[in-house]
Amino acid sequence: MHGAGNDYAYVDCFEERMEHPEAFAILASDRHKGIGADGLVLIMSSRSCDFRMRMFNADGSEAQMCGNAARCVGKYLYDTGRTRKTTLSLETKAGVKKLRLFPVDGKVQRVRVDMGEPVLRALDVPVTSDEELVISQVVDFRPGSFALTCVSMGNPHAVIFTEGVDGINLPDIGSRIEHHGMFPERVNVEFAEVLSPSRVKARVWERGSGETQACGTGACAVLVAGVLNQLLEREAVISLPGGELEVKWDEEDNRVYLTGNAVTVFKGEIEW
Repeated sequence: MHGAGNDYAYVDCFEERMEHPEAFAILASDRHKGIGADGLVLIMSSRSCDFRMRMFNADGSEAQMCGNAARCVGKYLYDTGRTRKTTLSLETKAGVKKLRLFPVDGKVQRVRVDMGEPVLRALDVPVTSDEELVISQVVDFRPGSFALTCVSMGNPHAVIFTEGVDGINLPDIGSRIEHHGMFPERVNVEFAEVLSPSRVKARVWERGSGETQACGTGACAVLVAGVLNQLLEREAVISLPGGELEVKWDEEDNRVYLTGNAVTVFKGEIEW
């Protein structure tokens, strides 16, 4: 399944027993010898919520949260009849997320995810800095210096506003920023080009997966960073290579809401 081109292999753990998911994530994600994906998502039961999601990056590392994956989980659960609810609670490593499903003719096409409140305190992102908040802080990555704004949406992000995002050598600079010593848990990187106060174009480098077509938490981080830098309104469309995501940072409850598509690509079996 994919959300805005951010694709994962999903395993229904109500039907399948998944051992060693870290190793399976590496196999499944291989675009030449496996299924081909940005990572692996396990759909599971939960003791505290309606359902639970675990996700693994393409390198086998477990991640806290992905907004695009969460939307696809909601679609799968509704489309397969595991739930008839259109409002779900989903347990993730980044906490409980609320999903609002929008079915059409019995199939979910769009989902809104309550992504929670953004985390801005440097210590909690986490990012090593002398400042309490990292907002447009210039860092030398040798070669090249960039102004970073750091936000956690359940996982850490470094957002860089620039012009000409299409020309960025993302595999080079994205990898260097991801592994920089100022990020103790590594970091996701977004290069964003503001087109208007309500629209921004972005590219994403996901830790453990590389460049992806989209990133839900990354889109949210871009909006929050844009507001903090007085570049964006509190509601905007984030245009990514795989599609568009609608993001709102609500001023009243301080929560970020992500809305976008969820698409089933194919179902099948793989030997493991």
